[in-house]
Amino acid sequence: MGSANKSTSTARKARIEEMRRAEQARERRNRIAIIAASMVAVAGLVAGTVVLVQSQSDDSSTAADSKGAGHFVTGSDGVKTWKGTLGRTHVAKTVTYPMEPPVGGDHNQVWMNCNGDVYAKAVNNMNAVHSLEHGAVWVTYTSKASKADVDALAAKVKKTPYTLMSPDDKQKDPIMLSAWGHQRTVTSATDPNVDKFFEKFVQGEQTPEPGAACTNGLSQ
Repeated sequence: MGSANKSTSTARKARIEEMRRAEQARERRNRIAIIAASMVAVAGLVAGTVVLVQSQSDDSSTAADSKGAGHFVTGSDGVKTWKGTLGRTHVAKTVTYPMEPPVGGDHNQVWMNCNGDVYAKAVNNMNAVHSLEHGAVWVTYTSKASKADVDALAAKVKKTPYTLMSPDDKQKDPIMLSAWGHQRTVTSATDPNVDKFFEKFVQGEQTPEPGAACTNGLSQ
């Protein structure tokens, strides 16, 4: 009897030990699985972060080249018309345009206010191009333009919705007028071509987004 009890007790201890080892083995497997899952999750998060950061970097740091195939053709009226594709994608990156001032192309999602707004400093081309997309005429001038001409043009812009004006010392001529896909040089504020350009292109047929707002955008 004693031998039988001892044998039973030994077997029971063996089973308990076996169950303990099995339980420990399961716990080890669970820990390994949890650690592996955590590593996968962390790796996914890191990868996602890298992609997001790279994407944001691509959107904000890399210059976009808008020098697509195209060129200006000058009409008999002296207005230059861009013959080629002008992108209309909203981007956060800096865009390099094939003309100065630009007359279209990819641009910032925020427009410059163009409700007769006159800016004392140069504006960001990417915002101004968005204004052109809304049908605005953009008056630009260099330091070579006379103060009398600048003042007279500013007065005209201030009373004309869907126009804006700013200095641009990078442009070729002292006074230039730009609309989406169109541009011309004028000799002075009294040049009759100023009125002609305004009449034709302020919310003209060239406007990609007629009636879009020229307020609630960006202002200096």
